[in-house]
Amino acid sequence: MKKRKKKTRPPKRFSKKMQKKLLVVFAIIVILLVALIIRLMYIKHTSGKKYEKIVLSQQGYDSTLIPYQRGSITDSRGTILATSVDVYNVILDCKVLNSDKENVEPTVAALMQCFPDTLEEGTIRELIAKSPDSQYNVLTRRLPYEQIHQFVELQNDRENNPHIKGVWFEKEYIRKYPYNSLASAVVGFTTSGNLGMNGVEYFYNSELNGINGREYGYLNSDNNFEKNIKSAVNGNNIVLTIDANIQAIVEKKIADFLEENKNKFTERAGAEHIGVVVMDPNNAEVLAMANYPNYDLTNPWDLSAYYTEEEISAMDEKTKLNALYKMWMNFCTTYTYEPGSTVKPFTVAAGLETGTLNDGMTFECDGVEVIATHDIHCVSRAGHGLETMKKAIMDSCNDALMQMSYKIGPENFAKYQKIFGFGYKTNIDLPGEARTDGLIYKESELTTLNLATNSFGQNYNTTMIQVASAFCSIVNGGSYYQPHVVKKITDENGNVITENKGTLLKETVSKQTSELLKEYLYGTVSEEGTGQYAKVPGYSMGGKTGTAQKLPRGQKNYLVSFIGYAPQENPQLVIYCVVDEPNAEEQANSAFAQGIVKEILTEVFPYMNIYPDEEIKEEEKGDEEEPAPDGTTDVPEQMPESAEETKKQNDEEGRIDAPADNPDAN
Repeated sequence: MKKRKKKTRPPKRFSKKMQKKLLVVFAIIVILLVALIIRLMYIKHTSGKKYEKIVLSQQGYDSTLIPYQRGSITDSRGTILATSVDVYNVILDCKVLNSDKENVEPTVAALMQCFPDTLEEGTIRELIAKSPDSQYNVLTRRLPYEQIHQFVELQNDRENNPHIKGVWFEKEYIRKYPYNSLASAVVGFTTSGNLGMNGVEYFYNSELNGINGREYGYLNSDNNFEKNIKSAVNGNNIVLTIDANIQAIVEKKIADFLEENKNKFTERAGAEHIGVVVMDPNNAEVLAMANYPNYDLTNPWDLSAYYTEEEISAMDEKTKLNALYKMWMNFCTTYTYEPGSTVKPFTVAAGLETGTLNDGMTFECDGVEVIATHDIHCVSRAGHGLETMKKAIMDSCNDALMQMSYKIGPENFAKYQKIFGFGYKTNIDLPGEARTDGLIYKESELTTLNLATNSFGQNYNTTMIQVASAFCSIVNGGSYYQPHVVKKITDENGNVITENKGTLLKETVSKQTSELLKEYLYGTVSEEGTGQYAKVPGYSMGGKTGTAQKLPRGQKNYLVSFIGYAPQENPQLVIYCVVDEPNAEEQANSAFAQGIVKEILTEVFPYMNIYPDEEIKEEEKGDEEEPAPDGTTDVPEQMPESAEETKKQNDEEGRIDAPADNPDAN
């Protein structure tokens, strides 16, 4: 009988439930692996350099900083006004030098041969002996390449000089200003670490600066030295609207005036301050901006031009710092002052635009206006007689302007102060622009007295850039552009990053009003007005003079000015000159400012290809004599009660007080 064979059971298969569990586990593992890979890729992408440095640091890692080059500042025609040039520090690596005794003598000899005036052999040998393992020793700093190239050639000639080792050169940059003090208030300067301290250097500091690079060196697993270089990113270049040639002309004429009037009446400089702005009225580009005092950009901490050694030595830290700030100050943007009659055209413009004045009006000037028992005199104490709108500007008649202000009224006057930008920053691209919002009367504060004195530019404060920018708008047809000193920003290869062709902010007056004002201003300079001394023969010009008495009134100190444009049709430039306290017995003479303007324009017109466009009058031929002072107004014997109240209010609010006399020579 055959035995029945046992049936072998097939291996048990996973149940469906178990298979599902395994599938889930497998899927989770796959997902985790994928997530891990993604995470590693992310870390590699975002932090790879960080971990690479950590690994390299454990393999004898070394690194060297590669400095960026700060961008250059050029004028509108490409003339370099500020640039960074490469210099080299001589570094001695004693460890490499001492790795072979045969290296020492040839290396020391080569150093002394190439740098005999900057290095001492004894110091080098002492360093090698006392710090044999030191790897970074600065032997001398900031040498130009011309001074190190001889050593570089010797070191690179390995065939003849195999044992010159352990010396390398660390590159860095220093700031250079090829034209010293030219446009110092605009350009500014830097301190160590590429930190801008003034002007464009400060305002555009982040654009001018770049990003440092680094060279990483390490020994790999085969004990070979490898390098990983991250290049530096150089800063961007700034192209100014300033024309270096126009700037140089302006600065020379200021210097000539100062020299001519130095110690002329008192033992001091030719003036306390002088400022000149030249602008293109069609886009508010600043073609030149100069002031006195200025400073040497190559040594901005030097006060010796304005103080004796004894005076500097006697200064404490605070006094010296204040003196430096005064020297660095940009008079054209940071100094506030009462502008005087240069702002009379804006008063007339407010009346014409609001319809409260028209070209056919006339005003009787008897030489004085009585407000609350207070006598406010005109330039002409005897009176100008019957004044038309144009004649009032030509004669700079205070009496007529005060009568106009009554018609204009506080509401319209305050409205147009705002429209013309008085009391507000222009936001020019320079640091330190002064705020004048606290130095302008609000509508509710414009009493009859304040309105009258404000109408001819006393009893409120402005800055030069405010007046110049607003004036550009009334001679270009009414377009107010934001003033600016930077034309464009380019990268190190010259590619344009941003460009400023002019930013139109608002319309101040109509073209009709602009043309009418230009007619009045033309008469002031080119006919028989107060600005004739500024006229360059053969050129059609318009403009306005100004003379403002400073506080305290009793000291009889004046700020005189002239603002003008040319040519009459389609003006190509606006020029504004302010002379603060000219060194003269009679300061109240706008001829000081007019003379500087005339000297500047005589050279600038041909340079800018602005050609003569009218015949030279007989009286313009030959040498003109300097005109007599314009005259001032007497201080009234008694301050009226209303003026005293205004003064008290102004003192409390930090404003300029209502003047007792408000003289304005022109």
